[in-house]
Amino acid sequence: MRQNRQGGPELPTVTLTQENFHHVVNGNHIVLIDWWAGWCGPCRHFAPVYEASSDLHPDIVHGKVDTEAEVALTAMAQVDRFPTLMAFREGLLVFSQPGFLPAADLEEVVQQVRWLDMDQVRKELAAQGGDPQQAEPVGAAPAGAARMAGPARGPVQYGWPGL
Repeated sequence: MRQNRQGGPELPTVTLTQENFHHVVNGNHIVLIDWWAGWCGPCRHFAPVYEASSDLHPDIVHGKVDTEAEVALTAMAQVDRFPTLMAFREGLLVFSQPGFLPAADLEEVVQQVRWLDMDQVRKELAAQGGDPQQAEPVGAAPAGAARMAGPARGPVQYGWPGL
């Protein structure tokens, strides 16, 4: 059995489908998701960076969605640029960014998601009219989460309509 850098068992990324998506996202503390397509050059370049992150952070679930195989799930997530990285913490979407991320930027996102004050996130969500007790991803993440989500460039999109 291969081992990760911390000496524990190396966990492969998890293939996410419409059938297991909610279970994985809601059943784990932190979940990162790589939305990818086989024809996408940047997706192929991001794959080893993402795999290395899964080796480095065995306590975080690293999921992958094959957007060509999971068309309905991809549409519900409103993912239309590849790769797209999403981060969920305690079942809530706290980060979504299309485009390739270098290893250092991905590590920054991981650390920012770890450091999120989820009590504050829920408080801000409640102030926006959301349900802070809701276990499923909600329609909009708090505005503060965008500033805390690391140095990724481009328009950050939040929310999870349709699921």
